[in-house]
Amino acid sequence: MPVPPNPKGLGWIPVVGPGVILLGLSIGSGEFLLGPAMIIKHGPTVLWIAACAIVLQTLFNLEVMRYTLATGEPVFSGFMRTGPSATGWAWFYAALYFLQNGWPAWAANAAGAVFFLSAGRLATGADANTVYLIGLATYAACFGLLLFGRRIERTLEILNWVLVGGVLIGFATLAILFVPGSIWARTLAGFVGYDTVAGGFHPIPADIDLTLLGAFAAFTGAGGMANLTLSNWARDKGYGMSGNAGYIASATGEKVNLAHGGFAFDQTPEAMGRWKGWWRIVRVDQWGVFFVGAALGMALPAMLYLAFVPAGTAISGLGAAATLAESSGRAVAPILGMIVAVMAVWILFKTQLDQMEGLTRAITDILWTGSRRLRSWRGGDVRAVYYGVLIVGVTWGAIALKLAQPFFLLQLAANMAGVVFVIASIHLLYINCTLLPPALRPPLSRRIALVVFAAFYGTFVTLWLGSLLAGATGGRVH
Repeated sequence: MPVPPNPKGLGWIPVVGPGVILLGLSIGSGEFLLGPAMIIKHGPTVLWIAACAIVLQTLFNLEVMRYTLATGEPVFSGFMRTGPSATGWAWFYAALYFLQNGWPAWAANAAGAVFFLSAGRLATGADANTVYLIGLATYAACFGLLLFGRRIERTLEILNWVLVGGVLIGFATLAILFVPGSIWARTLAGFVGYDTVAGGFHPIPADIDLTLLGAFAAFTGAGGMANLTLSNWARDKGYGMSGNAGYIASATGEKVNLAHGGFAFDQTPEAMGRWKGWWRIVRVDQWGVFFVGAALGMALPAMLYLAFVPAGTAISGLGAAATLAESSGRAVAPILGMIVAVMAVWILFKTQLDQMEGLTRAITDILWTGSRRLRSWRGGDVRAVYYGVLIVGVTWGAIALKLAQPFFLLQLAANMAGVVFVIASIHLLYINCTLLPPALRPPLSRRIALVVFAAFYGTFVTLWLGSLLAGATGGRVH
């Protein structure tokens, strides 16, 4: 077991990292678009769902990290070690990842904000081709950024520190300047389901949009495969036994040998002391960075939307990402709308970059673990596999941009994340309780938390699928 760092003060910034990448992902979808769409349509009392989701996802993330700390493997490798076959699980999780994140929803939504910046208005159906071309350019720019740097994980980490710091400070400043105290109180009360306007607790509004509800629950925090990919970023960061594993270098970096399997360590008193030191790092990464950032990332945009966007407004269509920019510019001054639109572009562009990289990374690691032939290809250089997968994904994304409205793609991705959560939480519980040595296994409270996690998201998945079935049968579910 490698010796963990012992940071103090600002020394924590280079030590934490996977949590800030995941936080950048969460702010760009659930917190900035799906959360506000839900809150504007149904009121802030639904924020209790966000509170539960952020707590449960933080606990889930810690269990994902547990496996990687102990073995140096991404959690997908652990899944592939269970029956009935490694190949079967490899195809299964690769398919789930594609169904959730194979849609370039973030580039498409960013394109709507870019259009607003250039045209000064929300995009309509007549602007579909222009928005598509902007989305294509955004997608291409994401691809270009992944070619540079030494360690891809480190590149994402730096960009997300800029994203998270800049966006949260920007949103907080705007909220202090323009959001009245009554909306601050209404938003905070919403996290426990209380309605300060009507008085009383109203956790589930009448006639709620179940597709939007499922998307809101899943993409609050991060969402499905993004949470699982946390283990891949932790491996490349060198957490725990990952310090022996290597990492995926960029196209312009030097070749680095990447282990295709994991490691074990003797649970001596010295090694267990180091294990506890790594857990200290992980707890700060998740509770101090991800949890706090996700809560602020949900609350601050929600207040701004409540202050500027009329209640009941349907946030959808090509211009969904520019709704806040258009409303704030009209209410205060056009320059404010431009500032908010720039923030929207940066948030969604960065989220698309993280989603693209996460999909590529996870499938690369699955292939690298499961195929001896690929590990020997091009002299055992994992970059050949990584960039091959990336090119295939980008090609598909260019096609998928044309298939549906951006906001619909985002809701589809989010609801698939709920399905992933239900399956992966039970699978994670199994591998952590069977593949890890007894001294490293989760305590009873964490095992119960994973069961509660599966039930929580299972409820929203069931409601979503029931609404789809009701729609297909004309409102009658048999």
